[in-house]
Amino acid sequence: QVQLVESGGGSVETGGSLRLSCAASRDSSCMAWYRQAPGKEREPVAEIGLYGKRSYADSVNGRFTISREYTQNTLHLQMNSLKPEDTAKYYCAAGPSMSNEACAYNYWGQGTQVTVSS
Repeated sequence: QVQLVESGGGSVETGGSLRLSCAASRDSSCMAWYRQAPGKEREPVAEIGLYGKRSYADSVNGRFTISREYTQNTLHLQMNSLKPEDTAKYYCAAGPSMSNEACAYNYWGQGTQVTVSS
């Protein structure tokens, strides 16, 4: 079992920045950030997978940066140049890597709200 606790959400204006953090109770091979806007499905935002490989959704690539402090079991998401369409609840996820090096997320945090006003 892995407990995940997110922090750092809030309200900013367009073009602003926020830094999300996720504290994990223990290590996992894969960690990621997902988000869910009202009326929409949850979608992946950024991932640090096996061997530290990073990947980003096209919509945030170049604006968001995911990082991980392995000694602290902490995950971060630096979000710059925020847009109103980034408004959503952001969730931290953790899980094992599979035989094909893909990640399976079976642990989720409660989420932290990010609101970007125009």
